[in-house]
Amino acid sequence: MLNKTAAEKALARAVSTGGDFAEIFYEDTRRSRISQTDDRIDTASTARVHGAGIRVYNGLNSVYVHSNDTSVAGLMKIASAAADAIGSVRGEGRDIHLIGSITPNIHEVKQLPMDVDGAKRANLVRSACLAAKSVSPEIAHVTSAQWDWEQHVTIANTEGMFKSDARVYTRMSVQAVASRDGVNQTGSCSPGGHTGFELFETGVDPEEVGRRAAEQAVTMLHGDFCPAGVMPVIIDGGFGGVIFHEACGHSLEATSVAFGNSEFCGKLGAQIASVKVSAYDDGTIPNYWGSENIDDEGNPTTKLLLIENGILKNYMVDRLNSRRMNMPVTGSGRRQNYAFAPTSRMRNTYIAAGTDDESEIISSTAEGLYAKEMGGGSVNPLTGEFNFAVREGYLIKNGRIDRPVRGATLIGKGGETIMKIDRVGRKMWMAEGMCGSASGSVPTCVGQPMIRVTDMTVGGRK
Repeated sequence: MLNKTAAEKALARAVSTGGDFAEIFYEDTRRSRISQTDDRIDTASTARVHGAGIRVYNGLNSVYVHSNDTSVAGLMKIASAAADAIGSVRGEGRDIHLIGSITPNIHEVKQLPMDVDGAKRANLVRSACLAAKSVSPEIAHVTSAQWDWEQHVTIANTEGMFKSDARVYTRMSVQAVASRDGVNQTGSCSPGGHTGFELFETGVDPEEVGRRAAEQAVTMLHGDFCPAGVMPVIIDGGFGGVIFHEACGHSLEATSVAFGNSEFCGKLGAQIASVKVSAYDDGTIPNYWGSENIDDEGNPTTKLLLIENGILKNYMVDRLNSRRMNMPVTGSGRRQNYAFAPTSRMRNTYIAAGTDDESEIISSTAEGLYAKEMGGGSVNPLTGEFNFAVREGYLIKNGRIDRPVRGATLIGKGGETIMKIDRVGRKMWMAEGMCGSASGSVPTCVGQPMIRVTDMTVGGRK
């Protein structure tokens, strides 16, 4: 662990050339992964990530230096490099006195994954593969994996902070490929949590994960090609929230807003969404994949109201961008590991439950597309323009789900799309993913209830 005396010396050196703030992020992480492809275990690996980074501010200027040498000499070396880069004023620096504090842990862990016998973990991925294969003879290929990591961090800064936190993440994934007459379709399912190996005893059934991935692949294999056009679109809950996450969430991060690179700049207090829409970024939900105790700047995590009945209430703000925007931090500073400087990032981001009955949402839609599960896509935070694949989709005819369709994409602009939401269902749920941005890849949840967008451009075949 990070020695307090060594941290005080390094921080003093870091601000000795004119810096007005310095921070150390110390990390020691163990990772493991086991995977099976079809009938054979093909990966069983462990890894360790260890190092520290020092960040120094001088006004709005920032320097970040990192190293995997966390000895006293190593910390002083990167502190000196950061100090030399941030300023030229030579002085004795100032005395730094760190005060340790206990970080309350809201994420109970009953069994550390790395303490689990390898044979038990192998049986888990094997059972998922067998369950996927049993769904249909059309399942041609299955990959199953279980992975986890245990991260220990300590954060110290020149304001006297000295905090430590332990984080345990556990997840599995199954990808199944269905094949017929030279046509392939893929299904996947990847649940996880900020929790231990008990995830597979209390919330995730590996066989069900395998079946879900395979069923999705087979369903899409037998689907027609989706017709292209402008139509109402119903997007289901869970991973359907990826559109809000990508097309709106990133545009509400200070990483974009502070530099004028967001369609929502200067719109606090303005209506940016339908009155049906309220949305949160919440890091406080126990054992959820995107939750935390503290962020990677040592600030307590929060439940942040982003949008209330269509009105923009808050941005997600990290420490450096709080200076640029003259706004308080929101516990949103995150990073992949010690090799990245933190910036504002989402945690568990979702559209809140509404009051509309899900069956009525479908029955009141004469024709349209039902996006049961979304896939990946791309977005421009400056304009909000997005393009997302529909992983599992169905046509709606005469107020009923008619037949599966494949090859559908949803095209639009985030700001316009959330203004066109006219139905929000009663049941909200979330799904897990990894979000990439300037500070690397971090665990996040996306979520929403079933929603209806009055009209969207759907890509497909004419």
